[in-house]
Formats: sequence, C-alpha cells, structure tokens
Amino acid sequence: MNNEQLWQAILGEIELSLSRANFTTWFKNTFISSLENGRAIICVPNTFTKAWLEKKYHKEIAGAFKNLCALEIKEILYKVETKKESPLNDLIKRAKTENIAENKPKIINRFGLNNRYVFETFIVGKNNELAHAACQAVAANPGHAYNPLFIYGGVGLGKTHLLQAIGHELSKKTEKILYVSCEKFTNDYVQSVRNGQAKDFKDHYRNVDLLLIDDIHFMGGKDGTQEEFFHTFNELHQTNRQIVISSDRPPKAIPALEKRLLSRFEWGMIADISAPDVETRIAILETKCREKNYKLDKEILAYIANNITSNIRELEGALNRLIAYYEFNNSLPSIESTKNVLAGIISNFQSKSTTAKTIIEAVSKFFDINIKDIIGQSRKKELVVPRQIAMFLMRKEINSSYPSIGQELGGRDHTTAMHAYNKIAKECQEDERTKQNINSIKQLIYNG
Repeated sequence: MNNEQLWQAILGEIELSLSRANFTTWFKNTFISSLENGRAIICVPNTFTKAWLEKKYHKEIAGAFKNLCALEIKEILYKVETKKESPLNDLIKRAKTENIAENKPKIINRFGLNNRYVFETFIVGKNNELAHAACQAVAANPGHAYNPLFIYGGVGLGKTHLLQAIGHELSKKTEKILYVSCEKFTNDYVQSVRNGQAKDFKDHYRNVDLLLIDDIHFMGGKDGTQEEFFHTFNELHQTNRQIVISSDRPPKAIPALEKRLLSRFEWGMIADISAPDVETRIAILETKCREKNYKLDKEILAYIANNITSNIRELEGALNRLIAYYEFNNSLPSIESTKNVLAGIISNFQSKSTTAKTIIEAVSKFFDINIKDIIGQSRKKELVVPRQIAMFLMRKEINSSYPSIGQELGGRDHTTAMHAYNKIAKECQEDERTKQNINSIKQLIYNG
C-alpha cells in the first residue's frame, strides 16, 4: 500500500468522527508527501488549514496512523503545498459532490452527479424497498408517477444515492437536470437578491425537466428561500416536470416550514428509509468488497454487520479501515485480527448507549420543542403527543419500568406512562404518520 492509499485509509477512519461539512472543509486536498524514518509529512492547501489540523485534529490523525501504519510514526509535520492534478480522495468525493464537476469529470458528471450513485449499485432491503421502487417509477415516468417524490431518513442511509440514481437514469433522455443541496439553493437565492440577478436565478432553477434537492429540512425558518422555492415548485409542477426532495424527517416534522409548502410536499409520494437489517448490511459489505476486488470471509463480514448497525457510511468506514490494514501490513484477514483492528470503532459505536436522556433529547429535536416543556406539566396537545412518544420509546427501546418513565417525565404516575405506551403502540399500527415519526426519532437516537 502506497502513501496515497494509506492516507485514504486514515481519512476513512477520521471521517467516522466528523460531520460531513467539517471533514470536507479541513481535509480536502490534503495528502502525504513523505513517510520515512518515523516522520510523516502531511501537505495541506493553505496556512489556515495547517494551523487548524495542528491545533484541532492532530490527535485524531496521530491515532489513525498508529492504528493503520505498520511503521512507528514518531513525528507528524504539516506543510503548505498543493499537489497538481492529484485526484481527490474517494472519501472527500463522497463527502462533497457539488461544484467540482469540471475538476473531476470521471467521478462527477456535468449534472453534479456522482457516477457511483446509480440504481445498479444500490442495495435493496426491507429498510428501503419502498423508496427504491418509488424512485424507479419516477425514473420510468417522470412528472407523472409521483410528483413530487419526498424521501426521508437518517444520515448515511442512501437518500443521496437514490436521488442521483434518478438523475443518471433521466440523463439518458434530457440534458435539463439539476441536482443541488438545500444549502446551495439558499445561497444561490441570497446571492441573486444581493446582486440583482433574480431573473438569472429563476431561469436557472425553472428551466429544468428534473430538479433534485437534498436536505430540504434546512429550508425551515428561511422565509425568503421558502417563498422562492414555492414559486419554483409551482412552475415545475404545473408543467409536469419532476421534483424529487430528500430530508432527514417527514414534511410535517420540519420546523418552521410554511403550510403551503408542507401541503405541496404531500401531494405526491412520501417514502422513508430506515437503518438496514443485518442481511442488508452483509449484502452491502459484499458489494463493496467486489468493487474493491478484495475478498473477506463471511464470518468477518458478519462480525462487522452485527456490530455496526446504524448506517451505511459507518459500515464502509470500518471496511475501508480493515482492508487498508491488511494491505499495508501484507497480512491475511482473520476474525481475530479483524476484532483487534476494529476494536476502537466498535467500542465507540457501542458506547453510544441509549438512555432516557438521549430519547428525550431526540424527541425534543424532532418536534423542535424545549426539553423543559416535554417534562413540564402543560397539557397542550403539541406537548402531550411528544411526551407520550418519549414514554413509548423509553419503554420500547430501553425497557424502562413504568414508574421510572413517569419519574423521568416530570414525576408522573406510572399509569400515565402505561397509558402513553399503549396509545402510541396502537397508533403505530393504525396510523402511518405516527409510525413514520417514531422511525425518524429512532434515527436521531441512534445516528445523532
């Protein structure tokens, strides 16, 4: 394994502990320029990044070297230097796919779509089969099958993959495709207002046959952006042009979303993606191994799948670390060494234990209400339902006793907790929206 492969493996480990935005901001265009005599020299694009890595992320980088490098690294230095025509690291590409099409045509095509994100590489399981089927229907009959199509689910579960797969399929029929994040849409709108370029903005976003918008939940509370998107939505929808949207929660749970937008998001199809089951996780690992032309025993794959359960991104990170270790050390994979190599990742994953506090925090975040209101005495409906859901999840997920649930939620009687559990359990069976909300909150509990 050469220096570039080692650095990719190190980035794979670091990525697991950072947000996508931070990972992209501080590790884009970094590489190992030298690795000899116990000294590693990391090149960075500017002095600001150099200072930040030295101050904030040196410990993580040193730890990753220790875990993945067979050589003892005694010193790590950071140097400002750019590497001309160096391919972006695969992990960086996954973390940020916008605005680099002209720099990396083999990976990102002219529509801003990642060439890996096609239907053929998407692993279908019980957790995502409805969303997958809906996306295929849209690709086959855009503007008519489900318009809009709204896909929601936790981090790293494949929403972006499905959106871009639709884009790839329809790129065979039309050139008018636009894939953007909600943040990009917002920034473009603000820039157009500031520069007096409203017409250019409207032409750009309304002259398309397919509009794909990722992370629409970030639009909540942005009145100007919502106003502009409302009119863009109407223009496209009225002329049977396809709109596909992703979010980390269902439309009704997006804080400060205008009712008229909420209504339009519910016109078409709403499909959720949950965490993959163990069979799907194993299938994902097998597919990634084939892509990397690397063979691992089923016992090893099962060990990874049984211990890393929340999302696909963490699965891939663990697999990348394992393969890098075996290639760098030129050793044969075994279940014993696998347990040693992944011990840090798995212990960190398992240490994210679920408690009454984490459940209440997740409910608070999902419904955008204060924790003190959840545990308070108010009987307002907008507070009673979240409180009952918190009680239900405390019983369902961590098997808390009814008396302890009552104590956690403001010192209430155990019969109140029992009533809440039975009520929400029944609603989950009878009401699809309640079931969707519960699944979304569980994603927040386990994925953050």
